[in-house]
Amino acid sequence: MKNLAMQSRLSQEVLEFINGRQSLQLASLNEAGEPFASYAPFAIGDECLYLLLSEIALHAVNLQANPIASVLIIEDEDTARELFARVRVNYTMAVQQLEYGSSEWQVGMSRLTERLGERPRNLGEHTDFKMFKLVPTRGRYVKGFGKAYTLAGQSLAGEKVDHLQDGHKKRSVA
Repeated sequence: MKNLAMQSRLSQEVLEFINGRQSLQLASLNEAGEPFASYAPFAIGDECLYLLLSEIALHAVNLQANPIASVLIIEDEDTARELFARVRVNYTMAVQQLEYGSSEWQVGMSRLTERLGERPRNLGEHTDFKMFKLVPTRGRYVKGFGKAYTLAGQSLAGEKVDHLQDGHKKRSVA
């Protein structure tokens, strides 16, 4: 029972942390498999994230060519208690481009405007802006030294949350 309570508390913590951020760090791969890092504002859906990206931007081109990504949502440097152990959650994501005007596009746009104001709707009127839905395949939540957890399943909060037991190890003195 204790493990279920802890898992529930940590899952809620992850969702609250994500909800407290408006942009994420995004790593994508180009057609040659070379990594590219960028950022994007995001909205939260039902076990997914929504991004509205211009296909002029390299990260949109990469997601269209290679529909996987790594996402990092991280605590701000200037408010972190410990620079070397900032609170963060990262995911490996399966990416789907949504068809303009589809019901899923409408849900994504609704979530984006609720979260970020009217700017996404204005940008979405331009034909180069594409909506992407990112669904986690796995993740990791870190909230400090010795406080790292795997997030298993296709859930932002983790269908199963496990504490990582392998900690830092001191070097032996020669």
